[in-house]
Amino acid sequence: MHSRHTTPGLCAVVREKYHPASVWPVHRLDKDTSGLVLLATTLQAAQDLSALFREQQVAKYYVCLSDLTPYKKQGLVQGDMVRSRRKTWKLCRSMDNPARTRFLSWSVCAGLRLFVLRPITGKTHQLRVAMKALGAPILGDRLYHHQVPHWPDRLYLHAHTLRFGLHGQEWIFHCPPDTGSLFQDRRVQECMQALGPLEDLPWPGQGRCGHTN
Repeated sequence: MHSRHTTPGLCAVVREKYHPASVWPVHRLDKDTSGLVLLATTLQAAQDLSALFREQQVAKYYVCLSDLTPYKKQGLVQGDMVRSRRKTWKLCRSMDNPARTRFLSWSVCAGLRLFVLRPITGKTHQLRVAMKALGAPILGDRLYHHQVPHWPDRLYLHAHTLRFGLHGQEWIFHCPPDTGSLFQDRRVQECMQALGPLEDLPWPGQGRCGHTN
């Protein structure tokens, strides 16, 4: 998000290209996750948007790829996350302060599956840990995937869609992935296009607008 060493961060790039008076990051993505990031250019907007994220009023939709078949093809992954070895996290059965992620999935071809993830909570490595718990870690995940003979060209996790209401108006932003050889594969592209808007998918236990029933 911010500049590190000699590489300019996102806020610096936005300032350089668009010249806003100020830029506030409203939320963050895990390292190596690509996709949609919301920035505010006024303090009031930053406070309002940050409150929406904090109160879980923003629907977030991610796409990812795995080369393994999950234990179940759709549903809810939830449980407490605790520190494991090698700076990783693991999902537990306890529910004191659980991470909660809804997911849907489709077979793209032999050895490749597309997932759409909707995190309800927002914890570090939440989606990567959820996929690991499903038995289908994300392709390119060097922390949670240990069965890849040849590492892919990126972590195949992408923040695709944000949906929220603010000051009486609904906002929806889409950002399809445009990097990564597998995301650009014709079969993956056709599968994603066939889904339509991710926020309108028939999520288990939710209405069409993405709210919990």
